[in-house]
Amino acid sequence: MFPAPNRLAWLDALRGPAALAVTAHHAGWTFLPGLWAEVDRRLDFGTWGVFVFFLVSGYIIPASLERRGDLRAFWTGRAFRLLPLLLAACCLALSLAYAGLVPAEPKLAERPLPLVVLGNMTMLQELLNLPSVISVTWTLSYEMAFYLMSVALFATRQAHRSAGIAVALALAAVPLGLLMNGSVIDGRADRTAALLALAAVAAVAVTALGTGRIRTVAAVAGGLLGLALVIVGSRGGTWQGVIILATMFAGTAVHRAQQGTISWRTAAVAVALVLVCGVPAKDDPGWAPALVLAFAVFALAFGLRERAFPRWLTRLGVISFSLYLLHPILLYVLPNPLLYYLVLIPLSLLTYHLIEAPAQRLGRRLSARAQAEEPR
Repeated sequence: MFPAPNRLAWLDALRGPAALAVTAHHAGWTFLPGLWAEVDRRLDFGTWGVFVFFLVSGYIIPASLERRGDLRAFWTGRAFRLLPLLLAACCLALSLAYAGLVPAEPKLAERPLPLVVLGNMTMLQELLNLPSVISVTWTLSYEMAFYLMSVALFATRQAHRSAGIAVALALAAVPLGLLMNGSVIDGRADRTAALLALAAVAAVAVTALGTGRIRTVAAVAGGLLGLALVIVGSRGGTWQGVIILATMFAGTAVHRAQQGTISWRTAAVAVALVLVCGVPAKDDPGWAPALVLAFAVFALAFGLRERAFPRWLTRLGVISFSLYLLHPILLYVLPNPLLYYLVLIPLSLLTYHLIEAPAQRLGRRLSARAQAEEPR
């Protein structure tokens, strides 16, 4: 029941409940909208779940990058971690939508399908004002922006500055949010969206495959593009978008303090400022409690990181990406909440074993090969 402690098990113990919170949030609005409205205005469980994910990503992604010490291996690992299941889930969602079995995103038919696919496969669709094939994948756009920025900092040997970046982003979020409200990228500008998506692909490709100064220039360009897209492309508002980035860098600051790279006091100041600037970012009574609770639960799990966690809890964390991507699709094809969960969890276990795990193993092999071939 309680396996031997694993140094990263606490992250899976966070991911599982976070994924379930997001599934419950959408199930509540689907099956019990009246009751869930009362719950949601007190605590937005969906916001709580995604901010736990953002903190976890902030903590582990730079650590993963530095552990590999190689940009090609990092991007290879990320691609094989995320894209196989994302592609499969998007194909399923599009097939069901075109068959008329589930409702499609209202704006999906308004944009060229190849452009929509490009935006969703680069995971930048939210920041390019393109429709998401699966609604919840908006969070992946912020994850991608964070990856681009983290790679830029790594390539320029500035990764240790995460606490300062978290503070700068948090403080900038307020005036930027007051000046800008929603995406300034035209929702009908197909050429602009395509060029920006291709620019991101080019930055990743050159960073992964290039060498020397051209690699560094591409990494910096990608990082600046990621930051710019969050500032000008956040459909939920620039304040919220920049706070999401700041949250991930706050998670990185915790990792830095644990490493001894920065002091715990510096990390604590960064985390506190992100919270202070983030609480008023959205005029929604459920937002602030969710944000505070996400940071508190992350801190609690971090404090218990040396303890053993129940196997079922960490197992949920392992399949959390499948839970996250598949649940919006199942909401439309299953008639009640009990059946919804009876299908969702076994299906997520299945897709993890059939798609995620094999792809991750292949990614690790290719990453190891990339590291072996990397010029020293």
